[in-house]
Amino acid sequence: METIGFIGLGIMGAPMAGHLLDAGYTVLASDHRSKPPADLVAKGLKTVTGHHAVARAADIIITMVPDTAQVADVLFGENGVVAGLTGGRLVIDMSSISPIETKVFAKKINRLGCDYLDAPVSGGEVGAKAASLTIMVGGEEKAFERARPMFEKMGKNITLVGPNGVGQTTKVANQIVVALTIEAVAEALVFASKAGADPAKVRQALMGGLAASRILEVHGERMIKRSFAPGFRIELHQKDLNLALEGAKALGVALPNTSTTQQLFNSCAANGGAKEDHSALIRALERMAGHEVG
Repeated sequence: METIGFIGLGIMGAPMAGHLLDAGYTVLASDHRSKPPADLVAKGLKTVTGHHAVARAADIIITMVPDTAQVADVLFGENGVVAGLTGGRLVIDMSSISPIETKVFAKKINRLGCDYLDAPVSGGEVGAKAASLTIMVGGEEKAFERARPMFEKMGKNITLVGPNGVGQTTKVANQIVVALTIEAVAEALVFASKAGADPAKVRQALMGGLAASRILEVHGERMIKRSFAPGFRIELHQKDLNLALEGAKALGVALPNTSTTQQLFNSCAANGGAKEDHSALIRALERMAGHEVG
């Protein structure tokens, strides 16, 4: 089994790396900013100093960090991954970042004789812990087949959707759907609750009809129970919708409801909610309605 370097052991990355350890992979991490989680160390996670040291010791290097700038720094910054790469390595970015910059990163890695996959995920913390993530992959088929056994330890719906950059484009599309569905569920619950209906029973009824969705199931419950610990932070969804809106401008595409939903996220962030779960978007609608659900 190939040795895996995993950079980014946060809410999502830690359980993903844990599944790889459980499957018997040797997994390395850097103590670049902080000590790795103790539970992963107990499972056998090895640590080295610096991202270049991770790249030097691993066959496959995974990055799972919050945004484009951090991926660029991890890969190409001082003592970054490229400083330790040699030919034949595979670099996989599982973050959610700019499709345009992803193509640039891939070309730089390819010039070093290494393969590159962009493989963002959907499913949130729940999916990461359950190893049920959807993984949307951009890159060459041979690199995808090399990574597939590892992906199968972290996710269920794994698709090679096209060349480098297309994985990230697919993730942006996913985030549009997720954001707009969260907004729709929030509107429905605010409307029903202010009209005097029990939002929990309304949600239960809707789960049996055409309005049923994973978001109504999970995030609708969060809204009713006021359970807004992330999960997936509002500030990260803002970042993803920025990518959608920037891409839409470049393509000449109108995304009117994406723009409106971003303004609701902006309202939440302006009121101190940037680090809450994205289901807390409902707070913006509640403020406008003068009514709290739950």
